Amino acid sequence: MPSNPEKPHLLQPSGGYEKLVSYQVAKLLYAVTVRFVDRYIPRGSRTHDQMEQAARSGERNIGEGSKLSATTRKLEMNLTNVARASIDELRKDYEAFLEQRKLPLWEPMDPRRKELSNARCKSADEVALWIKALWEREKEARMAAPEGPRTARTPTTVHDRAYAEISANVGQTLCKIAIHLLDKQVDSQARKFEKEGGFSERLYKMRSEAKAKKDLN
Repeated sequence: MPSNPEKPHLLQPSGGYEKLVSYQVAKLLYAVTVRFVDRYIPRGSRTHDQMEQAARSGERNIGEGSKLSATTRKLEMNLTNVARASIDELRKDYEAFLEQRKLPLWEPMDPRRKELSNARCKSADEVALWIKALWEREKEARMAAPEGPRTARTPTTVHDRAYAEISANVGQTLCKIAIHLLDKQVDSQARKFEKEGGFSERLYKMRSEAKAKKDLN
């Protein structure tokens, strides 16, 4: 049976979100966050659930938006924006964790951020190994550092506080990377929608062209 040459123009390619770098980072962020909250945030607390759900929302909405892109570009952009908003909330939670425990937030140009990005970790295990390696490198400096005030669920030793600091900053850095990628993704989606229109616009155009062709005959 001959293929319909008009169908590819009506239904645009969709899915394949597993190949999106934004999705890969969001998926990694979710896995890292699950481990982080299980270690540092009381289970059953609002913050524990909030951080885990925000990370999950980021990953899932990127995938859902990609799958729906064939029929609704607007919903694709909306879901991508939902993913971005969820990850931005997660970023704030990581920053609040550091602030409440009087742990430093890495500066935007801190070389450790670039080092983490360049590491291209693919799994939570790889991130854990990266954190451990950094922790070992900074061990001597931590040994000389004074301990700060302790609060509930705050790590109680210099070593534990340093591990918590690195872990939270890693989560915050991954959030920043994901947000940057999603900003670019939304911009690309908007330009594509402006150029090609959505499903309704393409359907109207095809019907108009078919009617015009029929009238000519």
